[in-house]
Amino acid sequence: MNVPRTALLASFLLGTLPFAFTAHADSVLLENGLIHTQGPAGSLKGGSVLIVDGRIRAIGEHLSAPAGTRVVDLKGRAVTPALFGGLGQLGVLEVSEESVTDDSTLHLGQMRPEFDPSYAFNPDSVPVSVARVDGVGFAVLVPGASAGAKGAPGSSILHGLASLTSTDGRGPLAPVALSVTLGQDAGPLAGDSRAAAYMLLSQALEEARGGQTAPGEQRLLTAAGRRVLARFIAEQRPFLIELDRAADIRTAVAFAAREKLKIMIVGGAEAWRVAPLLASAHVPVVLNPLDDLPESFDQIGATLQNAARLHAAGVTLAFTLRASPHDARKLRQAAGIAVANGLPWAAGLAAITTTPAELFGATAEFGALAVGEPANLVVWSGDPLEVTSMVEAQWLDGHERSLRTRQTELRDRYLEKLRAGRAR
Repeated sequence: MNVPRTALLASFLLGTLPFAFTAHADSVLLENGLIHTQGPAGSLKGGSVLIVDGRIRAIGEHLSAPAGTRVVDLKGRAVTPALFGGLGQLGVLEVSEESVTDDSTLHLGQMRPEFDPSYAFNPDSVPVSVARVDGVGFAVLVPGASAGAKGAPGSSILHGLASLTSTDGRGPLAPVALSVTLGQDAGPLAGDSRAAAYMLLSQALEEARGGQTAPGEQRLLTAAGRRVLARFIAEQRPFLIELDRAADIRTAVAFAAREKLKIMIVGGAEAWRVAPLLASAHVPVVLNPLDDLPESFDQIGATLQNAARLHAAGVTLAFTLRASPHDARKLRQAAGIAVANGLPWAAGLAAITTTPAELFGATAEFGALAVGEPANLVVWSGDPLEVTSMVEAQWLDGHERSLRTRQTELRDRYLEKLRAGRAR
């Protein structure tokens, strides 16, 4: 069997035979590990996970396994559910500076909530594989928003459907939210005033609810857009509202209550300032734990203690980054920084596993390790929230996955030349 070098390294570290990366799952017992189930069982020191035919058959201590089961001694290493990669353009944006590789943003100058960028999702995209081998199993694909180049149309404040995606090769799983930009970034999309964004959004909601327009009055939405928006309103499906300033968050929460919308705040650099309001209104925040400096006038109150303060107030938290798809793998590092600034460790791991799975309807597969569910888990060399920890083995959608990517192949291709002084 031709075993990749990364698999040999993992088997050496784990003291096992090389993992067989086959197309079909077999029976595997991962024993003597620190199992972070993220479920009712909590974390099990010296625990085991039994995987049979791609599904988790049992979790606990001193498990018995079917004859012929491959046994892997984890030697105390951590096991977690596959991680969340945040909100972004993973799978539809390959190279940020090359527009032909970017299918994330609609440049029609129209409000088109029916726009679904998941049709362009490429499971073979390099950023997808890079995220996967660093433990990411699922993410949310969010359409981009842009004011457009000078003289060219941009997008709109209501810029399309956000879809749940996986990194296991299956591609998009389902639309889970509508993406909306308000606050400072809404200005260029709404007549250069963040106040006008609410005017436009109110008109769109009225159209979706069947409001009549006067003869000759221009509609904002197409028939398809009205149907999509009406469904999200009626089914209380979430609107992702991108906001940072505390005043804007207050306005958005009041607007959502008046319009009977279910919302989540995305970004939320100053969310800690309105934490009691968010907690009482049951509005989750998908925040960037790395926001610390006032990069805009909407982020004057940014602090690395944002997550800890929101958690202490009882606000539901998940994490994301404001970065390119190549950085989705860094979200666990960001969670670790939030923990270093006062967030409990368990809450930090939950913000990139359990909580986003619950918020985006992915609990049937992701977020926790549960008996009967597909094996979506990662074995780590150390604390998964430590930047120096590495993925040593991984199962996604019930299949054991290779840890090779185009990047590791390029590394291996040139590393020996570099060591031999022949890199030029």
